[in-house]
Amino acid sequence: MSALAGAVAAVVALIAYLAPPVPRPQPQPGPLPDTVVPTPAPESPSPDPVTTRHARPTPTRTPTRTPSPEPSTPPPPPSPTRAVPVSATPLPPIRPGGCDEAAAALTAYRRNAGTVRSSQAAAAQQAYQDLMGAGLAAQGVVGAKIGRLAREFQELSFRLTGMILDDPNEVIADINTDAAELNRLCAPA
Repeated sequence: MSALAGAVAAVVALIAYLAPPVPRPQPQPGPLPDTVVPTPAPESPSPDPVTTRHARPTPTRTPTRTPSPEPSTPPPPPSPTRAVPVSATPLPPIRPGGCDEAAAALTAYRRNAGTVRSSQAAAAQQAYQDLMGAGLAAQGVVGAKIGRLAREFQELSFRLTGMILDDPNEVIADINTDAAELNRLCAPA
């Protein structure tokens, strides 16, 4: 019998836990009272002179009506709005996202490539990685062009290391064309 009582108690507790709380009535907002009037505390039914303490009266608010003040003067009229002159110097043009990083990657490749195939392959691999990072900040056509350049640098690295047995100069021609197109896309409007 106690197992059944325990099961019933668990079900009741689960229902009480899952039931939405009962909303408490909110006091109605009304006008704020203007004065505070103290009310005396209720007296104890059996006064004991040794243990009885005198309670302080608790203040309660009672509303009183006071006449509303009459406006003595009308509010001043608003001051006229003055137009702020527009600055004569235009804001500097903003390049699309990824352009600065891509330009830095291309400059680093040109500076670090050198004349030996191994240094050119290392510079191409670094340019690929830098361009992939620049592509994260780019959007739209600029992002697509940066991604294409990154793939071309990866292919150049493969050709220079001998993983692909094709002429690296073919990819270099594509890189130069796409780099010029990227410069045109990144030019400030």
